[in-house]
Amino acid sequence: MGFNLISSIEEFARLKQINRKKIAEIIKESLQSTLEKRLPYSEEVNVEIDFEKGNIIAEFQAKVVEEPQQYLSEISLENAQKEFPKVEVGDEIPRSVPITEFGRKTIQAARQSIINKINESVNKKMKVDYEKQKGEIISGVVKKVEYNGYVVDIGFTTALLPAEEQVENEFYKASDYIKAYIYDIRPEKGKMTVILSRRRPEFIVKLFQSEIPEIADGDVVIKKIVREPGYRTKVAVYSENENVDPYGSCIGKKGARIQDIKKELHDEQVDVVKYEENPEQFVKNSIGASLVDKVYLADRGRFAQVIVNEKNKNIAIGKGGKNVKLAAKLTNFKIDVLLEEEYEEMAAYERRVTSQVYSLEGVTEKIGKILFEAGYTSVQDVYESSVDELCNISGIGKKTAEKIKKSAENF
Repeated sequence: MGFNLISSIEEFARLKQINRKKIAEIIKESLQSTLEKRLPYSEEVNVEIDFEKGNIIAEFQAKVVEEPQQYLSEISLENAQKEFPKVEVGDEIPRSVPITEFGRKTIQAARQSIINKINESVNKKMKVDYEKQKGEIISGVVKKVEYNGYVVDIGFTTALLPAEEQVENEFYKASDYIKAYIYDIRPEKGKMTVILSRRRPEFIVKLFQSEIPEIADGDVVIKKIVREPGYRTKVAVYSENENVDPYGSCIGKKGARIQDIKKELHDEQVDVVKYEENPEQFVKNSIGASLVDKVYLADRGRFAQVIVNEKNKNIAIGKGGKNVKLAAKLTNFKIDVLLEEEYEEMAAYERRVTSQVYSLEGVTEKIGKILFEAGYTSVQDVYESSVDELCNISGIGKKTAEKIKKSAENF
């Protein structure tokens, strides 16, 4: 039984790539823990292992009694005195007993404990090894598709690409090649599992580092990434080196570098945006510099109005509004894309709303008081009213009504 225990444990450990020294430590620790529960008089159990002979010997203290009631942990006075003539009842003497004498149940319990500890050791080793690769891109082959994601063979183990880390319009089948980002190592079904992602911005960072030497060596820095996985990504880049063009470095000759990245992302749109300290220019770049005529920033708050021509408006907004939404996330500005006439109308509206009726040409203090008491407090109130409505106000004649109405329209 001792030989069978050692051989079966060694075979299991070999499959887990655990060396003999570590096996010995695990066997000793497990057996000591198991046997101490069954030996009430022994504070400590020592286990000796002979791998060559397949022997396991347990050394512990047994109590000397007249008539033993506890198997192994008690010894009769008569038997004890054969080895220790001066021993008396109540004394404790050392015993060395082969593991085979502890019975099948004890050995099975010990074996299960050993297997559990080997698995724990494997998981710890695996976590240490994989932690070194955390944050890197790895290639693999889809092994199977399960309810919780793709199981991917990455060479030295299998990994999981869970549903929440997938891109919704990407689909794989068994044997498909896949590239992904290692973002976590966590317990799954009792073992450590490598968790992959194709959604996270870090995946984009690593793709850029692998395809663009200037980013890999630090000449070009990724300032920020925003992404709608599967649809569009914007990457803000800059360089402190005046001799390095961050945009051109990322695009590559004839667009080769960015095309390789887009190919890996299944043709997801990837916009390289040159980062600028000047917020107006950065907003312009984030929408697409060639699309934008002007950028107006609000005096307060982070609001930007981007002026484009009619031909470029839909392109600047993007399909489903994704271009302007991602530009807003990239720059931290609330962005409105407007035609020049739309901007002028909005600006005029804001002027009218925030200006009192006294600002209108032709409105004297007396007329202003009459309008104010009638509920016409802003220029916008007059602008939205008709001449007839203004004439219905006591003290306002038709000529005055027409004059202030025209003044509000031209305000």
